[in-house]
Amino acid sequence: MFPPFSIEKSRYERKFVVGDMDYFNIQQQIKLHPAAFKELYQARYINNIYLDTTELDFYFDNVSGKGSRKKARIRWYGDLFGKITKPVLEFKIREGMLGNKLSFPLKEFTVDENFNLSILKKVFAESDLPPWVYEVLMLLKPALLNRYKRKYNLNFDGNFRLTLDTDLSYYRIGNDNNSFMQSHKGEDVIIELKYDYANDKLANNITNKLPFRLTKSSKYVNGIDFLHPMLT
Repeated sequence: MFPPFSIEKSRYERKFVVGDMDYFNIQQQIKLHPAAFKELYQARYINNIYLDTTELDFYFDNVSGKGSRKKARIRWYGDLFGKITKPVLEFKIREGMLGNKLSFPLKEFTVDENFNLSILKKVFAESDLPPWVYEVLMLLKPALLNRYKRKYNLNFDGNFRLTLDTDLSYYRIGNDNNSFMQSHKGEDVIIELKYDYANDKLANNITNKLPFRLTKSSKYVNGIDFLHPMLT
């Protein structure tokens, strides 16, 4: 149902979860890196509605470490609630450590106590989506709402992007009757190193000079675990 996986268009994501160093020192370590990372632009808040099947197939595929994994989310920037302008539907398709991302613009909608699955389906129907995308979406429902603040850094050569995510929060979201009950994660900083498939041979030069431990981490999985502990 999804398009063929393209290795040449894929990228790697290496993640580091840092809980034993304060944010200032983390930034200092990045500034001192010999790859000469510089801040790209002002930090901004990222908001996501994750979509999954009724049986949470995407969640369980990630938890089990399945080689082929998928995520579906609606992403926007700025305010979490209210009128959402320029939302984007994203499918993340992973094979091992390699991933592709497919993006599709959606019509505007509003996130408030009236938000429900019927409204979301109307947004999908009125957006200009390929038939296969719409077919997939009809099998999915809202599973998690999350939000975090992201700072972007790019190395001198422009081949490696390093992001720092802080202020993570997770909210319950369902098909209807949404009160958006909130749960905060701790003060951990999630660092992600992202680079194209063609630059993989250079990646160790970057990671070996970062004083952080490589970690498997998924904000979607973490959010489901926090809000639905009976699943773990």
